[in-house]
Amino acid sequence: MKSRFTSSSASGIAAVAPEAARSGSPVVLGAALLGFFLISLDALIVTVALPDIGRGLGGGMSGLQWMVDGYTLVFAALMLCAGALSDRVGARRAYGGGLVLFALASAACGLSPGLGVLVAARLVQGAAAAVMMPASLALVRQGFPDQVSRGRAIAVWTMGGAAAVAAGPVLGGALTASVGWRWIFFVNLPASLLALILLIRVPASPRLPARIDVAGQVTAVLAMGALTYGVIEGGEQGFGRPLVVASLAVAVVAAAAFLAVQVRSAHPMLPLPLFGSRVVVVSLAVGFMLNVAYYGGVFVFSLYLQQERGQSALQAGLMFLPMTALVAVANLASARLAGRFGPRVPMVAGQLAGAAGLAALVGVGAHTGVWVVAALMVPVSLGGALTVLALTAMLLDAVPADRAGTASAVLNTGRQAGGAIAVAVFGALLAGAGTFLAGMRWSMLIAAAGLVLTAGATLTLPRDGRM
Repeated sequence: MKSRFTSSSASGIAAVAPEAARSGSPVVLGAALLGFFLISLDALIVTVALPDIGRGLGGGMSGLQWMVDGYTLVFAALMLCAGALSDRVGARRAYGGGLVLFALASAACGLSPGLGVLVAARLVQGAAAAVMMPASLALVRQGFPDQVSRGRAIAVWTMGGAAAVAAGPVLGGALTASVGWRWIFFVNLPASLLALILLIRVPASPRLPARIDVAGQVTAVLAMGALTYGVIEGGEQGFGRPLVVASLAVAVVAAAAFLAVQVRSAHPMLPLPLFGSRVVVVSLAVGFMLNVAYYGGVFVFSLYLQQERGQSALQAGLMFLPMTALVAVANLASARLAGRFGPRVPMVAGQLAGAAGLAALVGVGAHTGVWVVAALMVPVSLGGALTVLALTAMLLDAVPADRAGTASAVLNTGRQAGGAIAVAVFGALLAGAGTFLAGMRWSMLIAAAGLVLTAGATLTLPRDGRM
């Protein structure tokens, strides 16, 4: 397939400017951007607040893991099916319904009297986020019919999500330290209300024929949920416990059933022919490992800074500021490098930079200077930012135009799954490796090795991403 990634397309990704709204609807972009910002923010804002939540509501390591994975797990498991739902009911209606549900779940999180209620509300938040994600992008496409202005609007939308990911740990620490952890959820309410007010002015969306793969969705949720439960509870209770063994067995059976359903279904939620392309397979593996490294790293070091080093939530949040402050710069550099050398160069460079940072973090001990730790986390974030834009462009170049939306959804699902599994596995290592520091070092080694492997796989692809 001929590559469509050129210097002009890279410049289009980099051209993030207010002019994105000039030939489209700024109201549509504002409504879609606010929602995307919120669902991206909530994936990470909770991490720095975990020790305070644990002290307030009780619960051990598994409880802390479920507060993170309750959101990302459901988000990942429902995202593919949510795109079809958005098409069937109309993007505006799906987005509005998801936004209301997200706001209600956020209020329930903030008002939770116990850990069980909080985790249940986080599951609902994740379901709402899964509905909002594809609907928000569909609204942008609807509001910007011109191809050039639509490309710029999507770039603004993408940067909004990146800004939320960068702001999550810092904002979470600031809110937890100043007004309490419940406000990391309450802060969603005024933003959700503003997005709904803007949405009222957005024209109704057309309803499109789309089939929902119910059997595929059920087996996917069961497989991911059972796997996550088995890993989290195995780390807490031991992997020999009957319930843990049964959960992992259910995950294997459900995964096999999911694949069987996808093979036989006339309208599968995950078209398996996509995986016939080596570019697609490598891109998905890279996306998965990027989130393992980033989300897993933030989870581990949020706990390290507060539980092992005695930092406050605000101090811990500020420690993540250096790693997030330069994300936008790395995004722009990625677009320019990809336009000049092809997407493979920034992808490999970004993954190796992230692996180097993770390997350096293996040496962190109980008395390492906290600003040294903060500096060592910077390559992890910059490497991810350098990789993501080029990765997305290469993936979309490798699939037919009518499969671009599906391929993007599969990539996002894989990335969210990577974050969820990282929290489950790394948390199990922290709880079961003997000491916190031993578990932390094993976690960083696994993430670094994974990025080295995916960087090697990226090198097997053509320089310009054609395949």
